Amino acid sequence: MTTIADNLQAVRARTGGVTEAVTLLAVSKGQAVDRIQEAIAAGQRAFGENYVQEAVQKMEVLPTLEWHLIGPLQSNKTRIAAERFAWVQTVATEKIARRLSEQRPAHLPPLNVLIQVNVSGEASKSGVEPADARALAQAVTYLPRLRLRGLMAIPEPGAGRSRYAAVRHVYDHLKAEFGVDTLSMGMSDDLDVAIAEGSTMVRVGTAIFGHRKKQRTAA
Repeated sequence: MTTIADNLQAVRARTGGVTEAVTLLAVSKGQAVDRIQEAIAAGQRAFGENYVQEAVQKMEVLPTLEWHLIGPLQSNKTRIAAERFAWVQTVATEKIARRLSEQRPAHLPPLNVLIQVNVSGEASKSGVEPADARALAQAVTYLPRLRLRGLMAIPEPGAGRSRYAAVRHVYDHLKAEFGVDTLSMGMSDDLDVAIAEGSTMVRVGTAIFGHRKKQRTAA
């Protein structure tokens, strides 16, 4: 039976090893603290959570890790997100961006944010249309307590490479104009094609921790 450490080693091999070119974000949604600690023991420091309340419970036990919010953010959760996370990857409206900036504590560095792009146009997914990403990026750059880092996208399962290339196209334009440095794209099943198309951060859960038991969790 493979261990979490074995799985991490295998995923790192797929990303080209532990390099500055591609950051591995371990998606710990639904995982118990002891399993996260196994990943920490294997050298993993950056973790992604979908739900604010679940993440905060883990932060109480594991406060020194780099925590990323990778799930949709509701207006009533922005204060907690601004106070507790290092990154929010799912900014999709100027309203949410403004609340995060206003609520980011002064003693903390600016909150790293990614704009979520809905590249597939699926109604079930959050995010701005690719054509609207620049306008939101411009608005974020004026917010003093946020640091715009780039884009996040979730191409639909089985998407052709053109979907990934479309996100990369938007990212390249934002990089040239705003100096962003992060394209968060690719998960357990598609990280290889995502990296080939220019992803600089992959969000991996199943390939590290195995399949989760289905459960209901408060956002």
